[in-house]
Amino acid sequence: MNDTILSVKNLDITFRTNAGNIHAIRGVAFDLPRGKTVALVGESGSGKSVTMKAVTGLLDDNAVINSGQVLYRLNGDKVVDLLTLTKKDLRREINGRQIAMVFQDPMTSLDPTMTIGAQITEAMLLHKKISASEAADKAVELLNLVGLTAPEKRVKNYPHQLSGGQRQRVVIAIALSCEPKVLICDEPTTALDVTIQARILDLIDNLRERLGLSVIYITHDLGVVAKVADFVNVMYAGRIVETGTVEEIFYDPRHPYTWGLLSAMPDLDTDDERLYSIPGSPPNLLHEPSGDAFAARNEFAMKIDQRVAPPMFQISETHFAATWLLHPDAPKVELPPALRARLARSRKAANLQ
Repeated sequence: MNDTILSVKNLDITFRTNAGNIHAIRGVAFDLPRGKTVALVGESGSGKSVTMKAVTGLLDDNAVINSGQVLYRLNGDKVVDLLTLTKKDLRREINGRQIAMVFQDPMTSLDPTMTIGAQITEAMLLHKKISASEAADKAVELLNLVGLTAPEKRVKNYPHQLSGGQRQRVVIAIALSCEPKVLICDEPTTALDVTIQARILDLIDNLRERLGLSVIYITHDLGVVAKVADFVNVMYAGRIVETGTVEEIFYDPRHPYTWGLLSAMPDLDTDDERLYSIPGSPPNLLHEPSGDAFAARNEFAMKIDQRVAPPMFQISETHFAATWLLHPDAPKVELPPALRARLARSRKAANLQ
């Protein structure tokens, strides 16, 4: 973990419900290198948010962690397994001070009865030994840092007096108020229009460079991933099915599910009249599939996919995918022609820049 600030290892989580047990997270593992951005990508229900809720101790009471570790490197060489801490210790020592989270809808994160300044200073007064006046000055600095105009005025405003983009900047300022080392962004631009999305993404990336943050993005939007991520983990049915650098995932994808996600991205140069969508629906994890969870939606599935879940096959030092198509004895399968043409255009555009 020398250059890794957070490492999730073999995380396995079940939710107890009246209908039965839902095996929602099935052996998830990934690393967050210091100062880098890692993305968790997948359809709704793939397990992205649940994974990060386990990291921050925000799982619901009916969740059972069957196995796994979440190793976090504190200052120096001390490494702590966050799963061994109580919720009280997590909130006091880790959440906010070490790891902060930005949620997708700022209106559900902000208290409509409190001023912006009071909400920013609340965490600082709780976690840091500073006076109220020092916290108030810091709140103005943070609003300036996240690019809000007239921060001295904004601290006196209430959330309803700000636009959606301004509220999201406030949420980011609150997340940064205790100077965390890791910033988790859960669909941070979903509720914003396209131009404001781009500004928020640029803001977070600039803050990462200026403050030395390590960032985790939770998203279903591959456009966001292409813009901000260094490493990508593609999740499906509670597992990571492909992992690699952003270049490997976008220019050399190997899992059919990743092919589907990339094919479903809007593309101005495509000749198709309709936007591609992956056929079928994700499996119901109340009834865990015995083989590859993606087999029912995979036009390239083989008999073994119905019986045995594929292991992670290594493609390069940083690139792995869980698909039997990578087995030496598997038939050769080519990328769908439309996706192959799209990736060729992307490579050409990248070389021109």
